[in-house]
Amino acid sequence: MSKLNLIIKREFIAKVRNKSFIVMTFLSPLLFVGMAVLIGFLASMNKDSVTQIAIHDEAGYLINDFKSDKHTQYTNLSEMPFAIAKDTAGKNYKGLLFIPKVASLPELDGKVEYISDDSPSIEFISNVERVINSKITQENLDVLGFDTEKIEKAKAKTSLKLSKFSGEESLKGLNEIKVAIGGFMGYLIMMFIIIYGNFVMRSVIEEKTNRIIEIIISSVKPFQLMMGKIIGNSLAGILQFMIWAVVGALLFFIASSFFGLQMGASSAVSPEMMEQAQQAAGLSKVQLYINEILNLPLTLMLVSFVIFFIGGYFLYSSLYAAIGAAVDSETDSQQFLLPIIMPLMLAVYIGFFTVINDPHGTVATVFSIIPFTSPIVMLMRIPFGVPIWQLVLSIVLLFATFAFVVWFASKIYRVGILMYGKKPTWKELYKWMKY
Repeated sequence: MSKLNLIIKREFIAKVRNKSFIVMTFLSPLLFVGMAVLIGFLASMNKDSVTQIAIHDEAGYLINDFKSDKHTQYTNLSEMPFAIAKDTAGKNYKGLLFIPKVASLPELDGKVEYISDDSPSIEFISNVERVINSKITQENLDVLGFDTEKIEKAKAKTSLKLSKFSGEESLKGLNEIKVAIGGFMGYLIMMFIIIYGNFVMRSVIEEKTNRIIEIIISSVKPFQLMMGKIIGNSLAGILQFMIWAVVGALLFFIASSFFGLQMGASSAVSPEMMEQAQQAAGLSKVQLYINEILNLPLTLMLVSFVIFFIGGYFLYSSLYAAIGAAVDSETDSQQFLLPIIMPLMLAVYIGFFTVINDPHGTVATVFSIIPFTSPIVMLMRIPFGVPIWQLVLSIVLLFATFAFVVWFASKIYRVGILMYGKKPTWKELYKWMKY
């Protein structure tokens, strides 16, 4: 056990003393904040931009139905001949909306043309089609003798009220919030597995290439060496995440204090306006959402995150270590990495496209118990409420599979760690396990 502790200590110190580790540990939160600010800035710039669209309506059917707004500005070029309008629009406008003259309005269906060198957005296309459909529908109703004004007045806009059997009010979009929270935790686990699993693999390849491993293996069992690398790198990763959490909390506190002072100053100037703004923003709804989030099993989610974090990382890192021992370079490892990454990608797909629609369905339940996908899918199911037996079964299977994987991965590690100059195949790996 003392040898294992020495290996863990060595791997941990070697990782945390690395300059790139220190730089990225403190630089990553700033990069994430900077990226978020940049995305917000670019999004605001995009919102402020106005798209200039020219319209050539030969008969004046729809020219009054296209209303300019803060995002799209329509200009009427119907007075010009079409050829001149097309040439003008090509030089000065984003595109030209051509509405030909037809015998009757319904004949416009499929004949309105948008001319532009750039592909229009889906939102723009749907808005144009909505205007055309509305105009043609109104014309059809007039031809049939219906009173369109009465029809408009008769239209109803309903809103479904959600509540629980206890009588409490429920809110829309809670499933999306729950999946987002669980998905964020699952995504962190997936990224940790990929990043630090690669660290373990590279460490093994580096020592194998430098022939250091031949000296180490003379006094340490291959199993101890593999476990030491896995645990040492995991401790370095946990330390990095803890630093990120502290820095993130400090940045959040500073941002909250800044915006709090800003709001305090504005309320001191005009409390009436502040009160109206709060009412307009619907703070009561926001408070309901916050209460619903606080009612989630947060403690269980946090504990489960730690457990699945450890189990998932140990499970996959043992495979990464075995691959590192089997190959001579990182390039040779690519053929073996796809089967490792595929279950993680499948778990993300299952989580986002199945759990959100049916968190207790057969597919979501099965994949939340299968060890190679459970660290992600189960974390996405927990906010919806999971039977305790399913949670316990998932954890037991995860760690049991980890023990089994470590057992056969150590066989590959034991043989491959001293193999040089030969690219291994799947058949070779199978022979090493039987050796």
